[in-house]
Amino acid sequence: MSRWARLITLIALLVLSVACQKSDSRFLTTTPTSTTQLAQVPSPATSVPSQPHLTPTQTVAQSSLHYEARLIDIRSVNNKIALDIRYATENNFLKRKLYPVARCVLRGAAVKPLLQVQDDLAKQGLGLKVYDCYRPLSIQKQMWAVMPNPNYVADPAKGSRHNRGAAVDLTLVDRNGKELEMPSGFDEFTQRSHRNYTNAKPQALKNRQQ
Repeated sequence: MSRWARLITLIALLVLSVACQKSDSRFLTTTPTSTTQLAQVPSPATSVPSQPHLTPTQTVAQSSLHYEARLIDIRSVNNKIALDIRYATENNFLKRKLYPVARCVLRGAAVKPLLQVQDDLAKQGLGLKVYDCYRPLSIQKQMWAVMPNPNYVADPAKGSRHNRGAAVDLTLVDRNGKELEMPSGFDEFTQRSHRNYTNAKPQALKNRQQ
């Protein structure tokens, strides 16, 4: 497994050590043109997630949490990572828009290794494209209703790492932003999406191990 793949694997382990299993919800909003509820972002019961943003139209409540436990907008710390938040569009397996705004929010403990991966890939003329980050439990329930298969969708009764801001769905892109070929596409619920699948084009397998 390549260095970047190992680091991505560590994200969930790092975050689960600081994230609570049960949490309250708060709303992120955009201002001043409108007040739009983005997604219900969970945080430990005594806090509200926070981190400054690069765009002045976005605000969040302040938090006393340690950075690694906070929910961080990835754009506030790195604007080089490409975003293609599929559940903010109809281009997903549910064929409908689930998020009102395309945004990637993760625990600080997940953000750190993600940034390291991006920096390492940049040296190779590559980068990350993110499809999904934090996912509200309400959305997880909608997914499970359509695809109740734990091999591909986490059972909302247990919750998923996405629901805790501890997982990220992503792929690789070249210096021009073109996606590298992989054995499967996003939201492809087939054997091709399994890590041990080897019956793919040699270049796709090579790209998966970058």
